[in-house]
Amino acid sequence: MDQFLQHLVNGVMLGSTYALLGIGLTLIFGIMRIVNFTHGEFYALGAYMTYMMVSLLGLNFFAAILLATVIGILIGALFEFVILRRLKTTDIDSVMIVMIGLWIAMQNTEQLIWGGVAKLIPSPFSQQPMVFGPVSISPLKIFVLAAAVLLLIVFHVLINHTRLGLAMRSTFQDRDVAALMGVNVGTIYTATFALGSGLAAVAGALLGPVFLVSPTMGDLASLKAFAIVILGGLGSTVGATIGGFAIALVEEFGAGYISADYRDAFSFLVIVAVLILKPQGLFTMKERVG
Repeated sequence: MDQFLQHLVNGVMLGSTYALLGIGLTLIFGIMRIVNFTHGEFYALGAYMTYMMVSLLGLNFFAAILLATVIGILIGALFEFVILRRLKTTDIDSVMIVMIGLWIAMQNTEQLIWGGVAKLIPSPFSQQPMVFGPVSISPLKIFVLAAAVLLLIVFHVLINHTRLGLAMRSTFQDRDVAALMGVNVGTIYTATFALGSGLAAVAGALLGPVFLVSPTMGDLASLKAFAIVILGGLGSTVGATIGGFAIALVEEFGAGYISADYRDAFSFLVIVAVLILKPQGLFTMKERVG
């Protein structure tokens, strides 16, 4: 039982950041109908920006995470406004090729600037774990969990209880009708890509200090994000939230009770099963309302 509780706590911590990653990807796909291959690179961008500001510029750790998120949002908005907006009348194949090109460009830029050696982000938290009965967890992971859960709550309030969220949901349901009702669809697209990119960046900024930062870290993050979206259902933010926690728990318990060597494989086995049994994901189209 002690081991079970420890794996559960670790899985919930990781799942909260996976949920942020998955929500960002499914938000962009659901509203813009774009398969965002750069999503993992925004995750890496958030981690590298945090490293640069903490290790090289000496900024406060918490301020660095906030600024890394803002940078992710701004670059995401820039990508949509300068590149994606020009492709709105082109076919989906052309858009996918451009997104793949941006992914390659971002990853190679990171490697050119930072090199191929993994970086460690220092944190102000003690390395001594905190013990709660049979469970021990580091203060850094407690912070990551609390910050990620807070961001998930803020996001769901934004989507379901604000005018911006209403406009996003309207655009998701029917872009043309939303435009007739006065919604500026172009602005919503920019906001959507910026918000999705910011969620990926903050996930990287939070997990960067937990793990090492490397130029290829975005590749696995992208695969996990796509797995989460497939599990939860394309376009469903609720599904992405649940899927993020589910994937993390499957990985943690699989690594703990079967083999740590196949940690990343367990989540993809779940995806195969979901594709066979319920190809549309856990949440069908009619259930995707936010």
